[in-house]
This record gives sequence, structure tokens and C-alpha cells, in this order.
Amino acid sequence: MNEQLDLFRQTLPKKPYHSNDLMTGLQISQLKNAIQSRFIQPNGPTHKYWLVFDVDSSTATLDWYDQHAPAPNIVATNPFNGHAHLFYGLAVPVRTAPDGKPAPLRYAAAIESALRENLDADVGYKGLVCKNPLNAHWRVTQWEKNLYTLDWLADCLDLRDHPIKQHQYGLGRNCELFDLLSRWARRAIRQGWPSYDQFLQACHDRAMGYNAQHFPNNLLPLNEVRHTARSVAKWTHAKITPEGFSAWQSIQGSKGGKKSKGGGRKACSSSVRQVKPWENIGISKATYYRNKQKTTG
Repeated sequence: MNEQLDLFRQTLPKKPYHSNDLMTGLQISQLKNAIQSRFIQPNGPTHKYWLVFDVDSSTATLDWYDQHAPAPNIVATNPFNGHAHLFYGLAVPVRTAPDGKPAPLRYAAAIESALRENLDADVGYKGLVCKNPLNAHWRVTQWEKNLYTLDWLADCLDLRDHPIKQHQYGLGRNCELFDLLSRWARRAIRQGWPSYDQFLQACHDRAMGYNAQHFPNNLLPLNEVRHTARSVAKWTHAKITPEGFSAWQSIQGSKGGKKSKGGGRKACSSSVRQVKPWENIGISKATYYRNKQKTTG
């Protein structure tokens, strides 16, 4: 039964990060070379095909069963200490690029958070590379042969303590970084309408700052920060232009000039200003009404 491993192979990035020894760092190579390594990048920068969890216990291969968690599709276990990576494949991958729909990403982040807690998995595991189940160094077992939908996983979990917002780990960080950077970029581009290269550098610097400020104990990998910055910069620079912004302002101005159905205040001529009675006699508004109350009282 190799359906799960075949799916894993088919969804790998074309040029993934990989390594035979994490102590010596990571490399980037064509898939045909990277696939031979003990560790490999399971997801590309634009889609999440696999939710991967790091369980550091000597019985990690089957702990999921004792903890009543859904069955992983693949488990890659270290034969020397029993620690394992558990893989849950998604039938419909979640688009993690900034042009993807935010609702599925937030939903997946809540599911990932709940499943991580259910499995008692390492919250510090960033998921950039995993134990490569295609490498013979690991003891590999395959369980659920069908890929999961998000709803199927959600049915197996309790999401009440895992709101769709405010996650400091996993996919939740992608959501927050995208939201923060997009809001900033839409305002920042109007400050002089810089060239694309200048704006890209500004987005990258801002994204790096947000990463350090909002996730100090669990930083997003630099390649994900760079990709988010590049995607936000590209979309914003292409879509928010001086011409488009001027047209939008004109539309808003025309809306403001129309009489509301509720019969709001009539517009005043800018050249005619109504003089207040307290200004005529040179006293404050409060003094004017205080004196008026005395005379009428």
C-alpha cells in the first residue's frame, strides 16, 4: 500500500529545501536530487498540502491512537529514539499565498492548532522541512489512505479553545503576517507611489519587523516572510495605482455630494460663514449661555 507515499512524492515542491544532516544546514536543489535526502520540504510557499507534526516521545508512532486523534496518513519514525513526524494530507490544499482566500487559511490554522494540542506535538516545530518518508533511514508506516478535508478533521477535534484568529504557531502566523502587511501596504504605497523595487524592499523590511515583533518566540521561516512580502508588494503595486486611487476618490466625492434619503444637513457655502452671537460680543459660548440663563431665569 503506497498510495500515501505516491501522493507525498507528487505534491513536493519542484525545488525543495533538503538536508541529510540538519546541523550542517539546508540546501535547495531540483526535486530529483533533493528527494534522496533524509529531510525535505513538504510544502511549497503557495500551498499547504500536508499538515506535519513533530512528536518527541519514544512511542510517537502510535501515540495518536491512544490520544483519540484522527489517524495520520503517514508516520516517519526515527528508529533510534521513536520520535516521529505525523503527516495529514489535505484533499484540497490550502493556498497560503496572500492572494488566497483568508477564510480557508484561518480555518486550517484553527484545525492545525487543535490537532497539535491533541497530539501533544512540539509547538516549536516550524514545518519547513520534515523527515522524508521516501528515505529508507526512517521507519515509515501508513494509516489513513484517504486525504482529509478540513471539515473531516474538524469533526474529529474540539475547536472551541482554538479560535480562527490569534494563533502564534503554524498557519496562524501566515494569516496574521498577511493581514498586517496588506493593511500597511495599501496605505504606504500612496506615500509617493515608489517604484516596484523600492516598494518590494519596503514590504520586505516591514514584514521582517512584523515577524520579529509578533512572533518573537516562534519566527516564521525567512523564505515564507520573503514570499509573503513579494506577493503583497506585487499585488499592491499592480492594483493600487495613482490613476485607480484618483478614480476611487472621485467616486467617493460624488457619493458625498448626493443628498441623503434621510434629508441630512444642507450644505453650506464655503464663502458664507454664520457668525455665532457670542462671537459678536466677544465672549465664550459658555459665558453667553450662562448670562442668558440668568436673564431668562
